[in-house]
Amino acid sequence: MATLVLTVVGTVLGGPIGAAIGALAGQAIDRNILFKPKSRQGPRLTELAVQTSSYGTPIPLQFGTMRVAGTVIWSTDLIESRSTSGGKGQPGVTNYSYSASFAVLLSGRAISGIGRIWADGKLLRGAAGDFKTSTGFRVHLGDEAQPVDPLIAAAEGNGLAPAHRGQAYAVFENFQLADFGNRLPSLTFEVIADPGPVAIGVIAEAVSSGRVDGRAVTQAVTGYSAYGDSVRGVLESLASISGAWFAPAGGRLVMRDSAVAGPVISDMGAQSRTLGSSASGGSPHLPRHGARRRRSVAAIDTVPQTVTVAHYDPARDYQTGVQRARRPGAGNRSERIELPAAIDGRVAKAIAARAIARAEAGRERREIALDWSALGIAPGQTVTLADAPGSWRVSGWSLEAMVLQLRLIRLDGGVGVETSASSGRVLASTDSLHGPTILHVFDAPVLDDAVLTTPRLLVAAAGESPGWRRAALLLSSDGGMRWTAAGETALPATLGVVASQVHWAPAALRDLTGSVDVVLAHDGMALAGADDAALDAGANLALLGDELIQFGMAEQHGARRWRLSRLLRGRRGTERAAGSQAVGDRFILIEPDTVKPIDIAVASIGRPLQLMASGIGDLTGPVAATIVPGGLSVRPPAPVHLHVQPTEEGMRITWVRRSRAGWRWIDGVDAPLIEEQEAYRLVISPPGGVPQALDMRESSFLISNEFALSGTMIDVRQRGFAGESLPGTLTLT
Repeated sequence: MATLVLTVVGTVLGGPIGAAIGALAGQAIDRNILFKPKSRQGPRLTELAVQTSSYGTPIPLQFGTMRVAGTVIWSTDLIESRSTSGGKGQPGVTNYSYSASFAVLLSGRAISGIGRIWADGKLLRGAAGDFKTSTGFRVHLGDEAQPVDPLIAAAEGNGLAPAHRGQAYAVFENFQLADFGNRLPSLTFEVIADPGPVAIGVIAEAVSSGRVDGRAVTQAVTGYSAYGDSVRGVLESLASISGAWFAPAGGRLVMRDSAVAGPVISDMGAQSRTLGSSASGGSPHLPRHGARRRRSVAAIDTVPQTVTVAHYDPARDYQTGVQRARRPGAGNRSERIELPAAIDGRVAKAIAARAIARAEAGRERREIALDWSALGIAPGQTVTLADAPGSWRVSGWSLEAMVLQLRLIRLDGGVGVETSASSGRVLASTDSLHGPTILHVFDAPVLDDAVLTTPRLLVAAAGESPGWRRAALLLSSDGGMRWTAAGETALPATLGVVASQVHWAPAALRDLTGSVDVVLAHDGMALAGADDAALDAGANLALLGDELIQFGMAEQHGARRWRLSRLLRGRRGTERAAGSQAVGDRFILIEPDTVKPIDIAVASIGRPLQLMASGIGDLTGPVAATIVPGGLSVRPPAPVHLHVQPTEEGMRITWVRRSRAGWRWIDGVDAPLIEEQEAYRLVISPPGGVPQALDMRESSFLISNEFALSGTMIDVRQRGFAGESLPGTLTLT
């Protein structure tokens, strides 16, 4: 008697490959090496969640598009950089920043490219290929001719750095760690191994190095990570997706599923190409001795009542998704299938439903007897019975006295299960482009009551897209011959351009009739109104051209267009710029966290300075701006309230000084002097005459009648340690 039996798998999660290997005893496939069972055989979803650097970690083979963590295979120590901020008269502050260079192994086979990258769960590289943190990045796709990475070669020495041919890996160079607590974050990568979905059978062939023929199984997944302790575990995981099994064929295994049609067996027990006929045109009869048929149906409670499929859901940025299918009726068994595959929720639920359908169909078993002419029917093959609907899988056969006894398990027919499923609430990382930098550098009075002894410039920057974060700054005072580091920009500012005509209005009264339209840089920016108390506390301060204003009302008139009204004009002594704005001039909302101060030398006042900003999105090069500092932060503001009082001797000119540290007028009497001494320069310009300049220490001057001519212009400037103020002017009439 000759007997060949394929053990029937009793659970949804069983081992469909083990019995097939047993049928190949003595053949080319070595069950003790290639398919050797271990205590832990298959992939697990958790293995893809955390980046590792452990020696001996299995290298996954990636298929389709998949999110994987990878393994750190090379790295440098943390690189420390120092920069000092603070200018003359201010304490210096030493700032430290850290970066690292490292390589991450992603796949044990070649890939097509890398999509998005996450760092600590947040997007590091967007779908457009833009990085959110500064780093040098390159990917080695894993072809057999790829060269050694130049950074690794430089660090390790010639001939000591491997090229990792046939394996895909990514290299980060000078990865800035400030956003991650000065440590290496946990990275996950959207690996694009093959374009489009990939068939399960193709994966099975690849992971078994061609020892499995998977052409017959065409069900596809978005992505799959073949990651486990043995090939056997990976193949069984693949088989659980479609309910496939493995059958011997010569010296190989063939992967099959219920979609593959098989021969028809007539009711007389003969194999035939068509129902009820043999190859010779007849139906050979069974020998009367030994012929038998048996049918058994297992109890319904042997079928799982609930099957849960855990998988990676592309709709959830490849985070773990769970779908369940449930059958009605008796029983309380449940099964869980863990798939290291990227599939959507609907497909995962269909897999769960089909697993139940297969288990329900598999309750029915049959044994039939055929004559020796049916020896071509092999274990693992699909057959159809003439007297029973559906398809059947041959789980084993025995041959005795020229009678072939087949053991059959009923299949579910391979019909797709129509299901609807939801991926649940998706908390995807925001993927906003960084965009090119918009840079503004301006000279303005001190925005609080601090008394500066060093001139200060203000820098505001943002991006053309909402994803912009910061940019590195360089400063040059010699026409770009030498550049010094100036730190980096502050948080993104709300800025744009003037979009309507700006009329003049006095600084001493609220402008309740005028308004100005501005267009912000992108849709992610917004403005808000403020009540009188908030305005009095300094809210909604903005630079409009060269004029500082405050606005109490902001109305949106388009995606980026806003109308500002209830205005306070000429704030902090900038009243001379009121009404001088043109369409296209700058608009900058000034907030403490979005404006960066840069201190410069007193000698830089009146000399051109260049500022250069370089952000992640500045792909065409740094953005530059030039300014000639006027020293408004250290010069006194212009005198105000110039008046003429006629006297017998002539005309007395009086004025009121202002202070660069007394804008709130706290005591209601006088502003503090701040300067070392009270001093003024008076310039008298008679019509057609030669101007005369006079220095004085009082806030009044008597002009004799011979100079008090109609049309004479009087300019008064207060003198400070860093220069004179802008003039307060008066014309005699």
